[in-house]
Amino acid sequence: MEDALTCARALLRANPLIDGHNDLPWTIRTSAVAEGDLGRYSLNAAPPPGQTDVPRLRAGGVGGQFWSVYVPGEPGSGLARMQLEQIDLARRMVAAYPQDLALAWSADQVERAFAAGRIASLLGMEGGHALEGSLGALRAFHALGVRYLTLTHNTTNQLGDSATDAPQHGGLSDFGREAVAEMNRLGMLVDLSHVAPSTMSDAIAASAAPIIFSHSSARAVCDVPRNVPDEILERVPANGGVVMVNFVAGFISADAAAVLVPAIAEFGRRSAGITDLRELRTLRETFVEGLDVPAPSIGQVADHVEHVRDVAGIDHVGIGADFFGEPTWMAAGLEDVSRYPELFAELIRRGWSDADLEKLSPRGR
Repeated sequence: MEDALTCARALLRANPLIDGHNDLPWTIRTSAVAEGDLGRYSLNAAPPPGQTDVPRLRAGGVGGQFWSVYVPGEPGSGLARMQLEQIDLARRMVAAYPQDLALAWSADQVERAFAAGRIASLLGMEGGHALEGSLGALRAFHALGVRYLTLTHNTTNQLGDSATDAPQHGGLSDFGREAVAEMNRLGMLVDLSHVAPSTMSDAIAASAAPIIFSHSSARAVCDVPRNVPDEILERVPANGGVVMVNFVAGFISADAAAVLVPAIAEFGRRSAGITDLRELRTLRETFVEGLDVPAPSIGQVADHVEHVRDVAGIDHVGIGADFFGEPTWMAAGLEDVSRYPELFAELIRRGWSDADLEKLSPRGR
């Protein structure tokens, strides 16, 4: 009998994974070497930078990737302009690798990319703060190719309350309800990662279309605010949505969270309103880089996947690893985009069938 890893790789060749969240465009923008210059950040470099490049995407069986066009959510000016710059950076990044990446704006275009042997590349905005209170901006970002919007990031904004900030609206705001309705009309996915449980609840009730959690794990397994509580998981099936489990250590295990979550929170407080990238890098080096974060195991990530499956159902669990350039912050064995087969192998050893594993990719639903 073939070993589990060989079987996992074969399955991912036949059923490529669609991952819900990768922060590579922001990594390129903030890289001390590249500083946003795509010519100085090769996705075919040897040795490769960061956690993501084309050869490792291929090795990991990735057939589709939502690239996060994140901009900081802390108060500041020029958020919409920065958002436009990130969309531009991501689109130019995809265009620079035409043999390997293909911009996709629809499910049909995703399928065409698969058929052509290219990795379907979709765009997701991480945080409604960049709308600056404008539905016109939402429509404009959609026209530029954005296919999901995460309603908040780490701070509460005009759309609703964040999981990691003081509440202001008691959940989804009136503007947030208008935005959800407009996203439904446009065909843009409503992403509930990062939002408070009250906002999750309100958005599920308000949305006429399936919601997603693009990079969240199970709160019953690791009790941090960024994860999804069972009372929300129980409501996902009726909505038709999907919870895409991430690999970040601080959302997978309590031991890692005890180190990583306070450091990230302190960095967020200190960096509020700062837009200079070099100043931000200095703060990051001071508060979060070099941390001794205990790495959870692949098995602990699989525990989250199985918990979401057990509560929400096999049709409502996916993968949104949240790779963002810090391998030491990820679960051991899942340090970069080549390692998805390792997780699939763990699930095979736990008795998952091929049919169930195929459903970890939205394409398999």
